[in-house]
Amino acid sequence: MFICSEIAPFVPDSEMSVMGRLLPQWVQDNGREIRSFMPRFGHVNERRNQLHEVIRLSGLNLIIDDTDHPLIIKVASMPGSRTQVYFIDNDDFFQRKNALVDDDGMPFEDNDERSIFFVRGVLETIKKLRWKPNIVHCQGWFTFLATLYMKRAYKDDPIFSRTKIILAFTENDIFEGTLGARLREKLVSDGIRAKDVETLETASYENLVKVALTFANGVIFFGKKNPKVSTWVRAAQKPVLHCKKPQQELEICNDFYTQIMRTR
Repeated sequence: MFICSEIAPFVPDSEMSVMGRLLPQWVQDNGREIRSFMPRFGHVNERRNQLHEVIRLSGLNLIIDDTDHPLIIKVASMPGSRTQVYFIDNDDFFQRKNALVDDDGMPFEDNDERSIFFVRGVLETIKKLRWKPNIVHCQGWFTFLATLYMKRAYKDDPIFSRTKIILAFTENDIFEGTLGARLREKLVSDGIRAKDVETLETASYENLVKVALTFANGVIFFGKKNPKVSTWVRAAQKPVLHCKKPQQELEICNDFYTQIMRTR
C-alpha cells in the first residue's frame, strides 16, 4: 500500500509526486497487488483527471477532537496504466485551492487534523476493502501519522497484524514550526497511549519524524538526503535504502520491500 502526499500527474511534477506515480506502477507491473492513496487537495482537477466518488466506500464519519467529519472516497485511473489511485476527500479539509500552505506560504492551522483525517481515512478504507497489505509505504510527512495509528490505534485489527512500514523521504519535504499545540491531546483521544506520543508535546517536524521512526521497519531516501533527517534515522537504527537516482532504481526499491517483509 502506498500512502503518498503527492502523485503525478494529479499534481505538478516533483521528486515526490513522480515517485508516487512510477514506483507503484512498476511494483504492480512486476507482480505485486497494490493500492495507492493521496489527499484530494483542492488543486487536483476532478474533471480533467476523471475522479468519481466510490459510494460503497464513502459515508463514514471520522471524529477528530469531538467533531464529525464525513469521509468521501474518490478514485481515478492513472493515465496509460492499470493503476488506480484512491483520493481521501472532505469538504472541510480539502476544498481549499492550496495543499498545505496558504497564499502567503504559511501552513494551515488545521494541518494536524487534516493529516489525522487523511491517514485514518486511508486505514478505514483498507478495512472496508478487506485487503491486508504486507508493506505500507508512507511518502511525505503528511502521511507519517499512519505509522502511529497502524501500530497503536489499529494494532488489534487483523488487517494490519503483519504489516511492515516503510518511511520515504525527499530532501525538502519538511515544515517549519509545529502542527499545533494540541496534536498530542487529539491523538490520545483516538485511543493512542499517552506515552507513545510524549515526544509530540512539541509537534515539530523533528519530533513527528522521530515518532514515525519508532514504528517504522525501514527507510528509503529519494535523491539527496536531508542531513538532519539522516542523523535521526541513524539514531533509530533502521534498515535504509538510499536511491540517489530514484527514477532509475525502482527495482531495488522492490527488492528492499522483500527484504523488509522477511524481517521479524
